[in-house]
Amino acid sequence: MNPSFLPFALPELGEEEVDEVIACLRSGWITTGPRARRFEQAFADYLGGGVHALAVNSATAGLHLALEALGIGAGDEVIVPTMTFTATAEVVRYLGADPVIVDVDPVTLNLDPLTVARAVTPRTRAIIPVHYAGLPCAMDALFELAEAHGLRVVEDAAHAFPTRYRGRLVGTLDSDVTVFSFYANKTITTGEGGMVVTRDPAIAERVRVMRLHGISQDAFERYTAQRPSWHYLVVAPGYKYNLPDLAAAVGLQQLRKIDRFLVRRQALARRYAEGLQCLPLQLPLDAAADSQHAWHLYPVRLTREAAITRDGLIEKLAERGIGTSVHFIPLHRHPYWRDHYQLRPEQFPHAEAAYHRMLSLPLYTRMSDSDQDRVIQAVRELLC
Repeated sequence: MNPSFLPFALPELGEEEVDEVIACLRSGWITTGPRARRFEQAFADYLGGGVHALAVNSATAGLHLALEALGIGAGDEVIVPTMTFTATAEVVRYLGADPVIVDVDPVTLNLDPLTVARAVTPRTRAIIPVHYAGLPCAMDALFELAEAHGLRVVEDAAHAFPTRYRGRLVGTLDSDVTVFSFYANKTITTGEGGMVVTRDPAIAERVRVMRLHGISQDAFERYTAQRPSWHYLVVAPGYKYNLPDLAAAVGLQQLRKIDRFLVRRQALARRYAEGLQCLPLQLPLDAAADSQHAWHLYPVRLTREAAITRDGLIEKLAERGIGTSVHFIPLHRHPYWRDHYQLRPEQFPHAEAAYHRMLSLPLYTRMSDSDQDRVIQAVRELLC
C-alpha cells in the first residue's frame, strides 16, 4: 500500500490482540472453545439486560439463524430496507421466504415506519430494521407496528455497536433477536464474525444447536470432558456457523476497548461536522439527546449546489490518496433483486436521491487528527 494513501477504514489492533491470539495458539485449542464462550459472556455482560449472546462466524450467519429460529419459511414475507448490504435480504431467500424491499426515511436512511406499515400483507411475518451507519431506527414506532400485526422484529445491528436508543443499548431493546457484525471495518472486529443476541431462551437454544450442524453437544464439551463423551445426536439439519477461538481471542481484547473506540469515533464525527460546515453537503444526522450514534460510518451527501458529481468527488479524492466508499448501492439496483422482484427506481425515491449524491468519508479509530484534517482540506478544496 502507498504509505501516503489514507484508507477508507482500518482496524485498530494492538499487542493485546496479538498476545491473546498467541496464547490461544499455545493452548492447543483454536476452534470454538473456551475463548468463544468467554467472548459470549463478556458481550452479554456489556449489554446487560439478561440477554443471551451467541458467537457466529458472520452477521450474515447470525441473521440466517435468527430467522430460522423464528420459523420463517416458504411463502412468508420479511420487510427490509433497500439501503442495506445484500446480506439483510439474502438470508430471507435462504429460507425460501421473500424479502419485501422498501424505501427509507429521506433524512436518516433508516426504515420509515409509515412505509413499513404500507408494505404489510397477510404474508408478512417479520421486519428487519437496519441501524444505518450506527444511527438507531425509530424502534418504538416499529415495535408498535409489529405488535399490531403480530410480526417478529430482528434488528440488523451490523453498524450499531454500541448504539443506544432512548437510553438503552441496541441488543437490549424489545426485539426478538439482534445481530451484530465484527467484520474488519466494524466498530470492533474479529476479522470475520458476529453475535446473535436474544432474551428468549428457546431462540438462544435453537441458534446454539443450528450454528454447529444441528448436533446436541458441541466439540468443546465432547473433547474436554473428563469421562468418555464421544456420543452426540443430530437433532436438525444445521449449519457450520460457529466462531473459532482464534477469532474470539481478537474479539475479547477488542471488546475491552469499545468505550475508548466510541469516544474517538464521536470526536472524529464532531471534527467532521465542524470542518465540513458551509459546504454543499448534507452531513449525517446525530442521534437524539437520549440516544447514541455508534458512528460506524460518516456518510455525506452532495447537495444540488455542488459543482462536482459524487463519482467525480470520489475520483478526485482518490487522486489525492484518500479512500472513500458508498453505503450502499441500494438493493433495488442490483440485478438479482431488481429482476426477481421487478423493482423500479421510482418505487424508491428517497434511496435513489441519496444514492446518487452519497459517499462515506474515512472514519476509524487509528485515524489521527492530521489524517482527518487532510480529508477535510481536500473536500473543502474540491467543493469550494
